[in-house]
Amino acid sequence: MSSTGVGMRRKIKEAAAGRLRGKGRRDAGMVTSEYAMGIIAAVGFALLLYEVVTSGQVRTELQDIVKKALSARM
Repeated sequence: MSSTGVGMRRKIKEAAAGRLRGKGRRDAGMVTSEYAMGIIAAVGFALLLYEVVTSGQVRTELQDIVKKALSARM
């Protein structure tokens, strides 16, 4: 076999091995822009939840629930 054929086979084997190595390292995480969008969404949800929980009606209901729980007989 000629030296050109041997070199070509080596290149094909190296390329195939490189593809196989890459398959085990798939990126399942988020990139920076996805982290930023996730943080913005989480902060927005936290603000909405804070507004709901600190509203007058919800605060009164939560206080009533706590009072009932503390005054319950065991």
